Amino acid sequence: MTVPAEAERLLESEPLMAHLGTCLEGRPHVAPVWYRYEDGVVEIVTTGRKLANIRENPRVALSIQADEAGQTEWMVSLLGTATVVDDEEQTAAGRRRINEKYDAEPDAYAENTLVRIEVGSTTYRTY
Repeated sequence: MTVPAEAERLLESEPLMAHLGTCLEGRPHVAPVWYRYEDGVVEIVTTGRKLANIRENPRVALSIQADEAGQTEWMVSLLGTATVVDDEEQTAAGRRRINEKYDAEPDAYAENTLVRIEVGSTTYRTY
């Protein structure tokens, strides 16, 4: 799936919080995550319930929105398939890329595991 160029520009812009949606046994779970987007793939690092849900059901949703003084400027919603990367070297590199985007310490969230989300469909809107 190709992500439209305008949506890519928005996803690659400022370091915003994304909301990751997972679902297991018909029960949705939504939680905030930091992310990094490049070439149709979203990287996150996570642990706990989000990671457990992804291992059981790799179909996920991700929503990112930019606001100014409570007014939405743009939003992007992605549906995709997640792959857990159980390789410490790849996870450390992914963590560094994400932490760099958010100006965090390179080793922040060292216990988290890398997840790559292959984007299947995208909807976006600017206001």
